Amino acid sequence: MCGRYSIYLPADDIESRFGVEVGDDYEPHYNAAPGQRLPVVTNHEPDELTHHEWGFQPSWADSRIINARSETLGEKFADPKQRRRCLVLADGYYEWANLGDGKRPYRITRSGEEPFAMAGIWEPYEPETTQTGLDAFGAGGEGTDEPEARFSILTTEANAFQSTYHHRMPVVLAPGEEQTWLAEADESLLAPYDGDLEAYPVSERVNSPANDDPELVERV
Repeated sequence: MCGRYSIYLPADDIESRFGVEVGDDYEPHYNAAPGQRLPVVTNHEPDELTHHEWGFQPSWADSRIINARSETLGEKFADPKQRRRCLVLADGYYEWANLGDGKRPYRITRSGEEPFAMAGIWEPYEPETTQTGLDAFGAGGEGTDEPEARFSILTTEANAFQSTYHHRMPVVLAPGEEQTWLAEADESLLAPYDGDLEAYPVSERVNSPANDDPELVERV
């Protein structure tokens, strides 16, 4: 399960680490949450950082899906698997666990807090323009566009480290696997991460998506 994460790497560092062009619309997120527009790199635009909304709803689902199980990817998400893959950029993600002192949030990172990419899939979303502030003749309104695409993060079974906190984990790609995932639907990449991870407790303020500031990633 991955229901919250962070990506606050400076724009210049994103460009050098992931080899993409970062526009002026990039903003750091210390508490990225479903429903927000967040930075991703898609197979359609592999050289640019774009922003999609987290969570899409297939026709067969009753609600939005923020995590897609990699084990059933070909069965439930065959089209996005083959045609619409993405990298979800992060520098850490949050898990809530009870390690004997009550359930509390933990931030999980790669060793040294190195940035990473989680494997994702995305779906286009037909923009719907709504009008606000219309006069009696339907004029004078301001158009508002819905997000043009939405994404879901792939998950897999937890590795030994992650299993302390949750039985599932996001598919964390090794740096050398990132471009491969964009280029082809290689399911061998969707295994539990075998690199070193670290975890530490953080403030319970992260429980609320309304909070989004540097204090949330600090150890408590």
